[in-house]
Amino acid sequence: MVLAFYLPFEPFLLKWVPESLYVFARFAPEVLIYGLCILVFVQVVRSKAVWKRTPADTPFVFFLLILFFSVLINAVPVFQALLGIRQILRFVLLFFLTVQLSPSRNWTRVLLFGLAVIVAIQLLIGTAQSLSQGALDPFLLPAERHTLGEITLTAGTNQFWDPGQRIFGTMGRYDQLGTFLAFFMIIGLAFVYEKESIPKKYRLFIASVLMFSIPVLAFTYSRSAWFGFFIGLLFVSVYMRRDRRVLIGAIAVFSLLGIYLIASHSDVKGLADAPDQTLAHRFLESFSARRFQGEYYGLGRVYWLTQTVEIVVPSAPFFGVGPGRYGGGAVSALGDKTVYEALGLPFGVYGSDGYIDNNWLSLWGETGTLGLIAYLTMYVSIFLACVRVARSSADPETRALALGVAGAMLAVMVNASLATALEFRTLAPYMWILAGIVIARDSSKN
Repeated sequence: MVLAFYLPFEPFLLKWVPESLYVFARFAPEVLIYGLCILVFVQVVRSKAVWKRTPADTPFVFFLLILFFSVLINAVPVFQALLGIRQILRFVLLFFLTVQLSPSRNWTRVLLFGLAVIVAIQLLIGTAQSLSQGALDPFLLPAERHTLGEITLTAGTNQFWDPGQRIFGTMGRYDQLGTFLAFFMIIGLAFVYEKESIPKKYRLFIASVLMFSIPVLAFTYSRSAWFGFFIGLLFVSVYMRRDRRVLIGAIAVFSLLGIYLIASHSDVKGLADAPDQTLAHRFLESFSARRFQGEYYGLGRVYWLTQTVEIVVPSAPFFGVGPGRYGGGAVSALGDKTVYEALGLPFGVYGSDGYIDNNWLSLWGETGTLGLIAYLTMYVSIFLACVRVARSSADPETRALALGVAGAMLAVMVNASLATALEFRTLAPYMWILAGIVIARDSSKN
């Protein structure tokens, strides 16, 4: 719970940590996770307790085996292999920990209410940031780069947008705030559909937070968050709850958008990213031919989509090029260009950053087709289990949480296609923890 309440503020709080203590502060949350893993394992062994099974167990074991063989086949140095595996699995461990610990109903309620308060705080900070027209940006932005020898601990945030235009709260980047808000908006929406799951004294607060989240989410300018929330909204409201109002609203919005485009003669195909772009410009640019061309020739997502499929995966189709060697945060932190140079590729996005802005492609490149299939099987198994619990549980609180987590997992799948969202410390831990709570409740019922 301490970890869950701390992480949204971590990028801002680390700004004030002395350089001599930075590495300890940076890795303290992960040490907490690994320590808890050891304690739970010892507890299970000593008490001879039954290991609580989950739908993700078998694919997770296969994924571990694939990682092991990938390291051996590619002769990945031990330190680099450990760093790469850590980058992939550190937050996945929270899922299994949560299931084994089976948090109580009261613990879960405190966690969820505390996170709702944190969302409200981020909304207030983001609003103040927007109203100040950028005056708060230098105070909130963690722009400084921190290293440990040749390893990059944090790269710092480069503010390439106009001050005050994209809000980011205490999370360092607009997309991290956006995906965080979208995630919990989907969770909150699921609870609204199950009104009896929310105590009456908190209903106004939850409804206010949800309504206030909409404009703040818009002003993060995070398209990944927008699209993820939209997918989660349709899943929860239209597919699962058969809410025709949301379906009609979605159709109306897109119809009005189409009418606007026709009436205004907007040159959508010629739109390009700009530091001072409007909300409408930002959204419409998602469908711009010029943007896709720019992302290819500028070594962005489109370029790496083609290169991963055409060059990286064929070079190591089954077990990949090895963990920590392509596309993710580990290779970026280490600055290892070995695989890129061997394949004649630039060093990640913009040719300098190492990562490729797409978690699924990074996993495919590092762990191969077998690794990607195992990881997706684990992910989809948890998603389907949440859907089943949302449909079958007799407890409205469990139904609401399961429904919200399923919708949020779809949103995160979208986010991971547009960024390294599965590595975001402000997003991924919550998905795995809350999914673990759902599976733990389902396991206790059985």
